[in-house]
Amino acid sequence: MYTVRYDAVNSMLLNEFLKEHRKLEQLTKDFESKLAEQQKQIEALSAGLQKVSAQLEVRKPALQTVLNNQ
Repeated sequence: MYTVRYDAVNSMLLNEFLKEHRKLEQLTKDFESKLAEQQKQIEALSAGLQKVSAQLEVRKPALQTVLNNQ
């Protein structure tokens, strides 16, 4: 049978709490880092999409002219 002194229980619980708290802090940092990385990727993709959309808008009148001349 495993027994624990009553006065040691609080220390054990505190140690377990602190370990879990550190794990949670690390997970939070990792999550925030991934979130920032994804936000940068989204911004880069949005910029690329806007660039392509602008190029299409510039070419639209020329394409319409070609279609009308056929």
